[in-house]
Amino acid sequence: MALKYLLVLLVVGIVLWLLLRGRPTGPSDAARRTRGRRGPATMVTCSHCGLHLPPAEAISDVEGRRYCSDAHRLAGPR
Repeated sequence: MALKYLLVLLVVGIVLWLLLRGRPTGPSDAARRTRGRRGPATMVTCSHCGLHLPPAEAISDVEGRRYCSDAHRLAGPR
């Protein structure tokens, strides 16, 4: 008797799982693929050591050369 109820519960669970797994819950696949994708980041090279870093983090001297730190700016280009 209990086996019959267990079988019915199992079938209802499988049917619900099949119905709900195909339902979209968020943005479409195309929107998900393009949302997180950006183009390559612009980077500059330190004139002293050659390290690549974002332009916002670079330190420039009066001649426009970019450096990764103030110590490298003071040391000058290689």
